[in-house]
Amino acid sequence: MKFFRLQRGLTVVFLTAGLQIWFAVPLHAETEQAADTASFRSLFFDQNERCFRCHGSSKYSYFNSSTGTEITDIMCTERMVSRQDFYTANHRSFACIDCHSAQYDTFPHPGELRMEEKYNCIDCHGYDEKYARFNFEGIEEEFHQSVHYQANPDAFTCWKCHDPHSYKINIRNSKIIKEAIAFDNNICLGCHSNFDRYSLLTEKEEINIIQQHDWLPNQGLHFSQVRCIECHARLNDSLMVAHRIMKKENAVRRCVECHSQNSLLMASLYKYQSRESRTQGGFLNAVILNDAFVIGANRNVVLNRISIYIVICAMVFLLIHLSLRIILKKKGKS
Repeated sequence: MKFFRLQRGLTVVFLTAGLQIWFAVPLHAETEQAADTASFRSLFFDQNERCFRCHGSSKYSYFNSSTGTEITDIMCTERMVSRQDFYTANHRSFACIDCHSAQYDTFPHPGELRMEEKYNCIDCHGYDEKYARFNFEGIEEEFHQSVHYQANPDAFTCWKCHDPHSYKINIRNSKIIKEAIAFDNNICLGCHSNFDRYSLLTEKEEINIIQQHDWLPNQGLHFSQVRCIECHARLNDSLMVAHRIMKKENAVRRCVECHSQNSLLMASLYKYQSRESRTQGGFLNAVILNDAFVIGANRNVVLNRISIYIVICAMVFLLIHLSLRIILKKKGKS
């Protein structure tokens, strides 16, 4: 339960609009420092700050011309964007108005802007040679076969999992596999351990992840060492990350599917590791063991051969020993 409580405590914010407002609200020192010390300095930093002055803070202020008073109010958490997250995410080089209407520059924002259709990944990344290696067309096709999309095609979009303001291609950027596991699993737990978000997409009762996986031995270890999609997504060699989430009845439940020489993990979680290091020297090497040890899935060619030689030698020794005893016994009788 400790792991479950920890995950439930994660603050997962899904943002549906990045609004542009210019108010005389001073930046908090910590948020200004976070933006300045980010690994990337956007060309649109000053322009985007018109949005962040309100949407990058828990409070915002504006002048009410009707009453002639300055109003300070609390920003809705679902409309907040972390500067630090944005300027270290994949879309950090964008201006807010690249994806959102320039009409957000006025306040109050025109109400009809809330109804504007939002971009999906394929709108920008699809059918473009520059992104061909990611195969976004294949991802979209798999996503449409996913249990999530099938259950609610109108509401379940790319952004339900990949927040455009903070998403990072973590699995290919991180050399520490555990960071990728935690990042990807928190995407799933954003809804599956947060009933408020979960109930936006379904009328089903809240799912207790711990109880649903009570059959899994060493449950906490599995949760921290393996991504949810390893068991819940159908593998596809043409995609970097599987996007066809299966029904729970079709999820991996047999231990041998991962704990074997032909482990599913080699085709999913570890597919980004050095293939040469995995195949030539076996699995028992720095590439794998620095991150995880999967019982039954670790092999080493040299050790395998040595073990076979030891077994053969032992058998030969036993046969020679048995033969000598039989011969000596016969001589003793004669």
